[in-house]
Amino acid sequence: SLLYRQIGKSQSDFRQEFPVFLQIVLCFALTARVSGCAGANAKRYCLVFAVMILVKGQVKQLPRYGENIYRRKDGRWEARYIVGRDPETGKQIRKSILGKTQAEVRAKLKDALAEAAEIDVVKSSGYSVSGWMQTWYSLYAQPNVRETTVRYYKRYIDHHVTPRLGDIRLNKLTSLEIQQFYKDLLENGRIREDTKDKKPGLSSTTVHGIHVMLKSALKRAVQERLIPFNPAEFCIPPKITKPELQVIPSERYQSYLTAAEQRGVLPMFYLELATGLRKGEIAALLWSDFDAQTKTIHVTKQYLFYNGQGTVSQPKSDSSIRYVSISDEAARLLEQEHAKHPNNPYMFPSPVTGEMYHPDAIVKIHRKICKDIGLENVRFHDLRHSFATTALQSGVDVKTVSTMLGHSSAGFTLNVYTHSTSRMQQEAARTVGKVMPKMLER
Repeated sequence: SLLYRQIGKSQSDFRQEFPVFLQIVLCFALTARVSGCAGANAKRYCLVFAVMILVKGQVKQLPRYGENIYRRKDGRWEARYIVGRDPETGKQIRKSILGKTQAEVRAKLKDALAEAAEIDVVKSSGYSVSGWMQTWYSLYAQPNVRETTVRYYKRYIDHHVTPRLGDIRLNKLTSLEIQQFYKDLLENGRIREDTKDKKPGLSSTTVHGIHVMLKSALKRAVQERLIPFNPAEFCIPPKITKPELQVIPSERYQSYLTAAEQRGVLPMFYLELATGLRKGEIAALLWSDFDAQTKTIHVTKQYLFYNGQGTVSQPKSDSSIRYVSISDEAARLLEQEHAKHPNNPYMFPSPVTGEMYHPDAIVKIHRKICKDIGLENVRFHDLRHSFATTALQSGVDVKTVSTMLGHSSAGFTLNVYTHSTSRMQQEAARTVGKVMPKMLER
C-alpha cells in the first residue's frame, strides 16, 4: 500500500503499467528506504524480500507473454484490448478474452480486433433486438415498402420477434437462437385463440415471411456497423408449402354466373371470371378506368382495409399496374351496370353506401353464390386461379396470362399453375405423338 501511495498509482494500474523487473526495483528501493538498511548484506536482504512480495502475490502482476496477453494465476491465458471510448465519460472501453493456451488467445484476439474495427461498439452495445427492430421499422421499412407489407412487418415484430427475441442484445444474437425461433413459430406460434387449438403453429409461408423481414433488418444492422455479420444468413427457413389450388370446374361456370345474376351482381363476377382481378382491384375500379372503344380496363389501384380504415393505394407491384382486355360480352355487361347509376364514379358501387364495396363484402357475396349452387371450399381468390387455369388450358400463351394477372414474370405464372401447364404438355405430347408415326411412313 505504501508503494502505491509513493508512486501515485492504484494496484490495478501499477500491475498493468509496470513490467515485472521495474516492480522488483521499486519494491527493493522502497524496502531499503523504509528499513534504513545499508551494506551489501542488507541490500541482498531487501532484494530477496522484494522478490518474495511478488511471489506471494502481494503485488499481483501477471507474467506477460507478448503485447496485452497474460497468463493468469488459475493457469488460463487472458488478452485485453480497447474497443473504443465512452462518448459520455471519455473513458476507454476494454474487453478481455480467455483461453487455455497462448496460441488460442492470440487467435481470438486477432479476430476480436478485426471485428472491433468493423463495428461501432458503442452504438452496438446500446441496442437490444427489440430496440433495433423498432428503429429499422420506423426508419427503413415504413417509409420505403408498400402499406400492406408494412402492416405485415408490424405484426411480425410485435407478435413474434419482440416476445421471443426482443431482450437479447443485438450483438449477441446467434444463428442458433434464430433457428430455434423459427422452430418455435412452426410448432406453437399462432396468436389467435380461436384457431390455436386446431393448429397451434404458424404456416411455413408466414415463418418464411418473418425470416425475410428479420434477414433484411439484420443486413441493415451490418451496414450500420452494429454487428459484424448477419446471423440470419446462416439460418435455414422453412420451405413454403404450396396449398393445392381450388378452381371452379368449367362445367360449373354457368350455374355460378346464373346464381350471381339472381343476386344482382352478374357484371362484377362475370368480369372477375374473365380477368382474374384481385378483390381489392375490382373493388377500386372507377367507370373512367374502362375504355369502351378498345374494350380494356386500366388497373391502377386497389382498395384495402386495415383496423377499420379503408385506403386506396397502388396495386401489389409495379407489374400489377396494367391494361386488361375484356370480351364484348363483358363490356356489354359493364355498360348495363353503369346505366343503373350513371352519375356514380365507381364501376361497382355498394347498393348500401353508394361508395366502393368493402373487399370483404365482395367475398361474402361470393360465398353466398357458392352456397346457392352447392360449391364448397372455393375462395374468392380461387376465381383468379380459375381464370388463369381456363386461359392456359384453352391455349393462351403464358406471357399473356401473366400480364393479365399482373404477375412479375411469366416464370412465376408457370410456377404457380404447374398443374395447368402439365396438362398442356400432355396434350402437346399427344399431338406430337400423332404426327411422328406419319413421318416414319414416309
